[in-house]
Amino acid sequence: MDLIWTILVGFIVGFLAKFVIHGPSPSGFFMTAVLGIAGSLVATFAGRALNLYPPGQVASFLGSFVGAIVLLLIYHLIVKNRGSSS
Repeated sequence: MDLIWTILVGFIVGFLAKFVIHGPSPSGFFMTAVLGIAGSLVATFAGRALNLYPPGQVASFLGSFVGAIVLLLIYHLIVKNRGSSS
């Protein structure tokens, strides 16, 4: 059930992160969902590593949102650096 919750929350925060952070971003339904799910997973594992969440608990909505924003900002940096090197 934790994985299903992570996917559902990740899907929602992926769309919110794209709405908040403007610029070149992964487009399409699938990529937005992947961005949010990855952000949610990153927040969950980072929170567990920092002892913010006990084992078995998933990241909160806010933690997942921050994780998705961090991944989107990293994506922007990669795209920006790739474009300036040509």
